[in-house]
Amino acid sequence: MKCDYFAALYDVARVINASLDPCRVLEEIVRSLAKALDVKACSIKLLDTRRKTLRLGALHGLSDGCVCKGPILVKESQADRRALKGKIIHLKDARSDEDLQSGAEVEGVQSVLAVPLMVGNRAMGVLKLYTTRIREFGEQEIKFIEAVASLSAIALENARLHEALQTDYDLAIAHKYRLDDN
Repeated sequence: MKCDYFAALYDVARVINASLDPCRVLEEIVRSLAKALDVKACSIKLLDTRRKTLRLGALHGLSDGCVCKGPILVKESQADRRALKGKIIHLKDARSDEDLQSGAEVEGVQSVLAVPLMVGNRAMGVLKLYTTRIREFGEQEIKFIEAVASLSAIALENARLHEALQTDYDLAIAHKYRLDDN
């Protein structure tokens, strides 16, 4: 299946611009990416504020328990740790990799591609693609996936900033009403 990367990137950008709800955006990104690249599944795991654990942000194509049975300690996953340092990690034969969760094997996962979600030099999480056959990812596919990962990270950062602004605004309004009541 040949992918129209421009059309697929446009679809992802449209989804990102349609909402500031991070959950909805992430779900649409993983669904769109899995479809565009014709892979079994896609997930996005997000780094917590202490930068010690990854939590599942969105998943498409595998059962929830297969990929993430709760937070994963970054120090326990070499692939995630390397991806969070800005590296693209390709587990060509993931079945022989100790980082692959046993549930993914049950669902037929053979190759995994892990791509960092970066804002500037700061990692926010990891986007992973799962295939049911051993797969090489071509240069064009990698560039497309990197572009989607970058857009995803920007969308998450924008949603976080929007939420912080909304909180500040709500606090300012509450403070103003308290002053007016006195």
